[in-house]
Amino acid sequence: MNEPVRRLSVVVLVMFLALMSAASYIQVISAGDLNQDPRNVRTLYREYGTFRGPIVVDGESVVWSQSVDSPFNFQRTYADGPLYASVTGYYSIVFGRTAIEQTENELLAGTADSLFWTRLGNLASGETQRGASVELTLSAAIQEAAAAALGDNTGAVVALDPATGEVLAMVTSPTYDPALLASHSSAEVNANYQELLAQEDGPLVNRAIAGDTYPPGSTFKLIVSAAALEAGYEADSELYAPDELPLPQSSNVLGNYGGAACSDDERQTLADALRISCNTAFANLGMTLGWGVIERKAKEFGWGEQLSIPLAVTPSRLPENPDRAQTAMASIGQYDDRATPLQMAMVAAGIANDGVLMSPYLVDQVRDASLRLIEDSEPEEFSSPMTTADANTLTEMMVGVVESGSATSAQIPGVRVAGKTGTAETGTDERPHAWFVGFAPAEDPVIAIAVLVENGGSTDGEITGGRVAAPIARSVIEAALTERAGG
Repeated sequence: MNEPVRRLSVVVLVMFLALMSAASYIQVISAGDLNQDPRNVRTLYREYGTFRGPIVVDGESVVWSQSVDSPFNFQRTYADGPLYASVTGYYSIVFGRTAIEQTENELLAGTADSLFWTRLGNLASGETQRGASVELTLSAAIQEAAAAALGDNTGAVVALDPATGEVLAMVTSPTYDPALLASHSSAEVNANYQELLAQEDGPLVNRAIAGDTYPPGSTFKLIVSAAALEAGYEADSELYAPDELPLPQSSNVLGNYGGAACSDDERQTLADALRISCNTAFANLGMTLGWGVIERKAKEFGWGEQLSIPLAVTPSRLPENPDRAQTAMASIGQYDDRATPLQMAMVAAGIANDGVLMSPYLVDQVRDASLRLIEDSEPEEFSSPMTTADANTLTEMMVGVVESGSATSAQIPGVRVAGKTGTAETGTDERPHAWFVGFAPAEDPVIAIAVLVENGGSTDGEITGGRVAAPIARSVIEAALTERAGG
């Protein structure tokens, strides 16, 4: 072979190697990125052309894929979309996926590793690939009751089964219809999304777990009470409860709600201080205990944790190295205390479950298209923030709050309800937030609940947790009790 031919052969060989390398790089290394590129229309057709599994509540599909005559083959359909939007999220050709549609996407799409043998069986039989069904822990009756009771108020309701951690209800208001973002028309989806974004009240925000965190107000006194009981206080231990409490190293003076006196002699038991929500008593108690003790107890209940239920939960926050005056304010749920409604429901659940806090979760079971069980959630202990004795003592103190204290509007005839109200100042000119946390029945709880109404909602006149939030909680608890009784 002469020299020119040899050189030409080398050039051709190099070109073939370059071509093969480029093809291999595109088909193997870059395949994932190319498949996920939103500009790849074939990926969208392939994804939407597969039957996506349903999302199920109480045995009924609240989200499913419906066959349609279009290149996408299936249309995601949402029954009672606004009711379940905070949990299901949306599935959009433009904006992707959120909430359960996102966290359980591989199962719903049928691509999860746990569905390998199902896919293999489909391939062998020639059947079309189908996604798995995701069954939620929600109770339809409790979810509906929570949404109806919250109404048009801006806020959230979270209900848990204290014995397991199952999320029984998660409602946020205002809400939206996921169907608005599930259309196959990108122009229509974009227009609907921009309209939702333009609304000042933020319907796309899940206030229950992932919106702004809120000052918990007097509901935080449950944490201080738990810390006090662990430190050796008892329900009848006397606290200093002045009409006004000068704050250390400060010219500020802390008063009680409405300027009221907590007692005639400036002394009050721990139980009575919680019952009427005495600010000065708890502020002074917090300074006596010290912030380190309170902070440790709050963290045992979940403050600062990156929770996944499997939806991501915004961590609740505490002040960093507060001085004594700041400790006093933080002890009544103000200053830099911040919490999600889920966090406050966890506080109630931990007390209700004899001091054992269970990890909250939303997905109960997963089944393939033939209804074979793929995944089955098991309750897991999150922490043990209280002894059984202390939890029982605090439960009785919370019963007193409902029976003759600040939460009488949460009373249910024939049922002992344990609760705590909160009226949280926002630090602005806006009206305070109204809170209620509690559980029932006190002796055998089936539900733990947190209710938040931002800025008092649509209430005219005085805004308190007892007046605004407690009646909402009562309606939700009644639905849970009715469900347990069999309807």
